[in-house]
Amino acid sequence: MKTKKVFLLLNGLPPSIVPNISNYDLICATDGAYQYLKKNNIKTDFISGDFDSLETIPKNFEVIQTPNQDLTDFDKILQILFDKGYNQIDVYGASGKEQDHFLGNLHTAIQWKKKLKLTFFDNFGCYYLADKSTTITNCKNKVVSLIPFPSAEKITTEGLQYQLNKEDLVFGKRIGTRNKAKENKIKITFETGNLFLFINN
Repeated sequence: MKTKKVFLLLNGLPPSIVPNISNYDLICATDGAYQYLKKNNIKTDFISGDFDSLETIPKNFEVIQTPNQDLTDFDKILQILFDKGYNQIDVYGASGKEQDHFLGNLHTAIQWKKKLKLTFFDNFGCYYLADKSTTITNCKNKVVSLIPFPSAEKITTEGLQYQLNKEDLVFGKRIGTRNKAKENKIKITFETGNLFLFINN
């Protein structure tokens, strides 16, 4: 059975080029990001939020109010998607603008890592939480950064310019920015912790 994919737009920096929406089975956004979808005539399945940023609430698709101020809009819309049975989500607009939101979105990704497969896209590439064993293809000469959040232990890499052999990365001590893929296929394994992979276009 084909896994259904979700396009989710948050209220960070929107894509400079409109993604190919035909690749997705469901389109949704937080209320602050809705104007981008409207401007680009993207058919929307639902939006969620407290709607304090919209002058008028749309009526031609599902609108889900989420007034709980103890959770971020990202947390709340992920819960909605999980409850609807979706688990493969491409997230746009998670970075840019206020950087505390960006860090908060990374925090949220870790909280949901056992339930949802989240891949983030921005105008420079993509990033996501690595599995304990992750293989990346079609990446020769691309910049690959390994960012622990806050630590990842016993990391081993294959196919990168600067290899790791069962080494630890710890935010504030040592991280793995601006590495480069020497091969078209690279492999990264680690034993414990959280490791974000950033792959630049």
